[in-house]
Amino acid sequence: MGLGSWKRRGRRTLLAAALMTTIVAGTAGWASSHEQRPLTGPPPGTASWIADDTLGAPLPDPGAASPAHVAAFFRGLSVTARHELAVRHPSVVGNLDGAPIALRYEANALSLRAEKARALADARDTTLTAHARAAARVLAGRCAELLAPDRRILAFDPRGRGQVAEVYGDLRTARHVSVVVPGSDIDLDSFDRATDVYGTPAGMAKSLFAAARGRTAVVAWVGYTTPVGLGPDAATGRLAEAGAPRLTRFVRGLVATGAPEPTVFCHSYGSVVCGLAASRLPVSDLVVFASPGVRADSVSDLRTSARVWAARDDSDWIARVPHVELFGLGHGADPVDPSFGARRIPAARAQGHTGYFAPGTDSLRAFTRIATGASS
Repeated sequence: MGLGSWKRRGRRTLLAAALMTTIVAGTAGWASSHEQRPLTGPPPGTASWIADDTLGAPLPDPGAASPAHVAAFFRGLSVTARHELAVRHPSVVGNLDGAPIALRYEANALSLRAEKARALADARDTTLTAHARAAARVLAGRCAELLAPDRRILAFDPRGRGQVAEVYGDLRTARHVSVVVPGSDIDLDSFDRATDVYGTPAGMAKSLFAAARGRTAVVAWVGYTTPVGLGPDAATGRLAEAGAPRLTRFVRGLVATGAPEPTVFCHSYGSVVCGLAASRLPVSDLVVFASPGVRADSVSDLRTSARVWAARDDSDWIARVPHVELFGLGHGADPVDPSFGARRIPAARAQGHTGYFAPGTDSLRAFTRIATGASS
């Protein structure tokens, strides 16, 4: 590279760093009070699970056992023994990657009923503040919604802002599986909100499932603590670094139960999570869209055997975010830049930052072909 090229690259880097610093500084006063503490570690109830000796042998450690080991453990149990574990430890079994899919549905239904009962009790507790009672009523309503008979809840953790995974289709028989990883401002309350539907993992998953006419089961996965708004959390990889191992375990858990290697769709900040997890994910395809970067300079830097795809429509504001990683700020190269090496997905008909799964868009058609194995 010539001296002139180095100088131009240096100026671009400094400009991008200055712009990123300006963005963060301009929002830091607001965002500092919204800085998120990532939820890490094993599921709630783990201590009781580990202390359980009713089977005469140790139960697999949720924080250390691999999903493959967990799957093998459950295969060695009778149906009755599995059910009894789910009843005694619903919050562990419901979030235990590698546990049988149907058993996780059963366990999470039990956890949701228990959480609903606790929330209703808090809503009636006059020793609590009015705000706490109101929050409890909201949580009880949320649990009631998730307990609807037609919903398949594959993970549920009410701690913090809450985490959840919901399945559309049948994971046990599907020839294809897709997982949707969301970006900022998504949690237990907002993952299936009625506003900005295609900006939610549930809305994206439902749209893909409908477009594919059931040819792929789809999971809306909210298994990491997402940033809230703009600011340092969105501009750095801190939350993505905490989320990447959780995504890895979740996907490995699906595969360990017999599901095919999935296609993973990564929206916005979720693509940072996917980029950090890519080398350890057993996936067929990795699709990043509306991405600020994946913490890699090229597809080869991801160290994945999966096909890597990228999409961004011209009206998406994310294009104005500097594609640089410097002093911990920014998320690196632009995945839609030809030099990155990803396969480009058409997105001319998508609108804005959250329109990629809207019916009738070229991006949704392309996503459907990828998810069903029809794209080469």
